[in-house]
Amino acid sequence: MNIKDILGKIPFTAELLDALRRDRPQTRYNLSQLEKALPAAVEQVCSLPILKEIPGKGKRVVLFATLHYWVEQAAIIALILRGLGYDVTIAYLPFGDWRKQVSSLDLRRQDLYTQRVLAPLAGLVKSISLLAVKPASILSAKLADAIETVSAFDTMYTHQVEEIDKSSALYRLRLERNSQAAKAAQTFLQADRPDVVIIPNGSITELGAVYQVSRHLGIKTVTYEFNDQREQVWVAQNDEVMHQDTDALWEARGGQALSAEEREKIEGLESARMGGRAFGKSMRQWQDVAAVGGKNIRASLGLDARPVILLATNVLGDSLTLGRNIFASSMAEWITKTVQYFARQNTAQLVIRIHPGERLMHGQSMLDVIKSALPQLPEHIHVINPLEKINTYDIMEITDLGLVYTTTTGMEMSMNAIPVIVCGKTHYRERGFTFDPCSWEEYFATLERVLHGLEHDLAVGSSAPTDDLAAGRVPLKSPGSAHRLTQAQVDTAWEYAYRFFFEYPIPFPWRLMHFWKDLDVWPVGRVLSPEGIHEFGRTFGYLAGEMLDWKK
Repeated sequence: MNIKDILGKIPFTAELLDALRRDRPQTRYNLSQLEKALPAAVEQVCSLPILKEIPGKGKRVVLFATLHYWVEQAAIIALILRGLGYDVTIAYLPFGDWRKQVSSLDLRRQDLYTQRVLAPLAGLVKSISLLAVKPASILSAKLADAIETVSAFDTMYTHQVEEIDKSSALYRLRLERNSQAAKAAQTFLQADRPDVVIIPNGSITELGAVYQVSRHLGIKTVTYEFNDQREQVWVAQNDEVMHQDTDALWEARGGQALSAEEREKIEGLESARMGGRAFGKSMRQWQDVAAVGGKNIRASLGLDARPVILLATNVLGDSLTLGRNIFASSMAEWITKTVQYFARQNTAQLVIRIHPGERLMHGQSMLDVIKSALPQLPEHIHVINPLEKINTYDIMEITDLGLVYTTTTGMEMSMNAIPVIVCGKTHYRERGFTFDPCSWEEYFATLERVLHGLEHDLAVGSSAPTDDLAAGRVPLKSPGSAHRLTQAQVDTAWEYAYRFFFEYPIPFPWRLMHFWKDLDVWPVGRVLSPEGIHEFGRTFGYLAGEMLDWKK
């Protein structure tokens, strides 16, 4: 125990330091932007007539946040909900880092600092630190198991691995912190029983722990997260938003042919992704190298006329990959068994595209997985490492079969008439345009069947022209090509992609990244104006638990 831990356990030490210094602790925990912006935001809400007409009459909403950036955003969201007539409480934990221990003294000072910054909310929005809540003495066995899973995901997310050591310092830290959060949240939510709990992400860290408690108690819980586009948010009700469950959207909207305008819009997005250009209100470029064409890629990789199988990997530890296993215990196991399968046959060429995002990671690389499975690669297996300047869509142009875990590359291959086998739990699985095995036996049987069809097509010369594939046009079926996607399946893939990219995200004024720049564009007063209510009012209703209606 260090000196700060000793001082933190002495009554009123933190309070005395805070009273003397009146500044923020010199830690990573920083609410300075909120401290500057909150008084003006409160004033904008107080000027609204609605507060005078229906004070405190509305659903009782709790927003939970931890880590300073989520706490900052929660304060502004809380003000909007209050302006819309909801009775709002912010529950928070004043942590600045999920990976590192914090001393008792610093944690207590961070708590006092948070209380001081949130003080302008008094009379409008209540706030409570879960550090001040007496924790429940014990969690149920089911809830304790859920907290262990969240802690395992935290460790995977942090180290970017799929297998963890439960004796490691990080896992023990995450389990301790998540358990404490869960016990405090259980006491608070059982006593308060709000109508709805709003939690960002809801899958990892204390955010995931409190989500599990809220659902365990049967309280309606809404989670939200952001994609790459400005003024958009993903929202899920009674589910973890990172699961990207599009079932309700597809049930309500699927099966409707795209209009010419909608088709043009999704084609514009796909063209931008292929060409390494930003699209819409995003600065993200999905490729960092221009396309050179499938013919050039075939020559540069030394590929011959045998069928080309593209295996596209995910980045390990991403929230979108956690808990997505179906029949494989991990993506690494799936890749290991797949490359070993292809090593035993040479009638097709396997191209493994390691996700370019790996160049930014520090955890396990799929390159290591492949090397462990096959120390010497046979001539018909090619690995494209994350640093290679190769456009994935060039490879797609010459691909005859796609193999994916959860990456959206699989959906895009289907859009280009390429048959795809999906092996992880992803949002576009079982939408009618992919092969979706549920066991190893089914996976390898599907692989055998499709490869046999590709070999037959090659023998009779019935491969589809790449220009047709790139344009989303499918030639008439030829003998032996039952594996090929029909035009109806390709149309479904394009329609689904439109629904996912343009309807699953809903309007929202601010992202987490660049939050303060977004707040300059959409200040609280503007969001609560007729213009802002027209644009975002329905989304804030969904966050507050109003039934998400995809038909609208």
